[in-house]
Amino acid sequence: MGFVKEFKDFAFKGNVVDLAVAVVIGAAFGAIVSSLVDDVITPLLLTPALNAMHLSDIGQLHWGAVKYGNFLSAIIKFIVVALVLFSVIKAINSTKKQEEAAPPAEPSSTDKLLMEIRDSLKK
Repeated sequence: MGFVKEFKDFAFKGNVVDLAVAVVIGAAFGAIVSSLVDDVITPLLLTPALNAMHLSDIGQLHWGAVKYGNFLSAIIKFIVVALVLFSVIKAINSTKKQEEAAPPAEPSSTDKLLMEIRDSLKK
């Protein structure tokens, strides 16, 4: 029974569950970014260039025997993901800085009274 208990403790630790949730959300985010690049960015920005080369899909781009269109699409996806993550982390860090810079709250009247009692007892 020791092995089962240890495995249960490991599997249900907060860090493991948090990691599992992050992986699922990351996969969903990856699908959103793929759709953004394939369905929005590529048609809007690259359609004129693809039409000039008589291509309908970025995956058809090639240089000799080397197909680099999918690689180019992956680079665009990476840049979009990196930009979004940078923005999110920057927002989180600025929120943390604001929390740290906030002045401490004024003690309540009860706390002030308790501090006075404490100080008088010390005397």
